[in-house]
Amino acid sequence: MDKRQSIASTGVDAIRALTPARDITSLWNKTEKQCFEAGAAYLAAVDQFDGITTPAAQNAFDNATRALGEACRAVDEFYRTHRIDLEQARSTLAATPRLVQDAKALAQKAQLAVAAGEDSYTDYPSIRAAWQTLDAGVATLDRATAANDALGVRNAAAAVREAAAALEAAVEAAPARAKEARSALSSVRTRLEAVRTRFERLAPAFSTLLREFNVASSADLSANEHTSARYIEQASEDLAAARAAADASNPEQALDYIAQARARLADAEALVDAVTDRVELLRAVKANPQEKERAVRFTLRDAQQLAVNRGLVAEWGSVLDAQLARIERASTALSGTHPDYWSYLQDLNTISGFISGVVDRMRGSAH
Repeated sequence: MDKRQSIASTGVDAIRALTPARDITSLWNKTEKQCFEAGAAYLAAVDQFDGITTPAAQNAFDNATRALGEACRAVDEFYRTHRIDLEQARSTLAATPRLVQDAKALAQKAQLAVAAGEDSYTDYPSIRAAWQTLDAGVATLDRATAANDALGVRNAAAAVREAAAALEAAVEAAPARAKEARSALSSVRTRLEAVRTRFERLAPAFSTLLREFNVASSADLSANEHTSARYIEQASEDLAAARAAADASNPEQALDYIAQARARLADAEALVDAVTDRVELLRAVKANPQEKERAVRFTLRDAQQLAVNRGLVAEWGSVLDAQLARIERASTALSGTHPDYWSYLQDLNTISGFISGVVDRMRGSAH
């Protein structure tokens, strides 16, 4: 009984240590208590009747034997019920020390890879960060081991393995970083010149907006020239810093500056394009101002027909009918000497978006 109890108990302890959410200690306690009581009854009988053959002695030993048998059967039943979890947990716990050894071996291998590489690689941010992460992981693993925290040990060992792989990957990538930085520098220099060329179109385009269209049509773009010029200048400074970092054998820092320069150039391009695109858009509306309105009216008619087909006129009919008045009000922006084509477009886009939302809700209500 003691042997069976010990095997089951170590399995329960392993489950509690490794998977607290599946702890079956409360289920085991009743069986364990039965074992303790049977063992105590047997020891009491031996203590009182050892060497005695009286009926009372025989009865005491019979009762103790029966209790021991029942306890054994209870342990066997418990083990059969939870066998898979108990054996898996015991096996997993037994393998944990090996996991620690393997994780530390991988950590040492990754750190030796750094030592075997070029001295300059140790200054790369990716390698420094990966080394620090690995160091912290090993320290966490040591603390968990000292605390006999099995679950913490396994989690920490997994983190160390991952950190070691990341450090080795950083070392493997290091030789190509210098070439990558040189290529990126060339690419961004070309991109900077292209954006500067596009920037030269901004001022004439903004003048066109002021000359050909209502002043309200370009009010939101008034700061684009100044802001895009600042972004271009900042990108130029980033490029110079990247070149200096590359010359100082720090290609990763160079690539960080290059990424920053690219982001600023993208922002500058967007500001320039917003002005030039606005000219094209407003000229198209000016040439055919009714085209957009016809498209929105067509969308509205489709929505109204959908309401009829789905039997939703009572719910949505008046809402859709009200959009017709909104379309007509939007058209008033085209009156006067200087029509506000931009306001007209924005109003129609808002109405079109509202109608699309109603259509989505009508289609959804059918389900």
